[in-house]
This record gives sequence, C-alpha cells and structure tokens, in this order.
Amino acid sequence: MILGKVIGNVVSTVSETGYGSRKILIVQPISPSGESKGQCLLAVDTVQAGIGDTVLVLEEGGSARMILGEPETFTIKAIIAGIVDQITM
Repeated sequence: MILGKVIGNVVSTVSETGYGSRKILIVQPISPSGESKGQCLLAVDTVQAGIGDTVLVLEEGGSARMILGEPETFTIKAIIAGIVDQITM
C-alpha cells in the first residue's frame, strides 16, 4: 500500500472499454510526514477522492480488480482504495 496525495486528473477522449467512466487521478507518493517521495503514478479512483486528498493506493493488480468487481476484464496497475483522514505517528 502506498500513501499519496492526489495532485491532478487525467482526461481522455478514448480509453480501454473496462475503464468506462471511471476517474483516473495523478497521485504523488508521500511519507507519513507529508514529504514527496518517488515518482507520480496514475490510479483509478473508487472512493470519490479529489485534488489535495491524502489517499491509500493499492498497486497490486489482482486486488485492484477485486475491489472493482472486474476479475479478469481488463488490466489495471493501481487503485485508490481509501481517503486518509488523519495520520498519527
């Protein structure tokens, strides 16, 4: 699982049929203290996240497809599985 901050949207006029009307967001991985780390990634949103939200991202394709209820329909690499309300260290 990756902790990240949503920094943008992806807009596409043509997409794989499995993605349909799903929202794809740009996520910057962050440390628990909020510092950027690593490269940005694209993730399918399942929790109504928006720009500025801190989120949990799954990068396991099998788990992502199970959350979407699409076991083998299309390929997916990352999915936003939750919005983080608070981090306590």
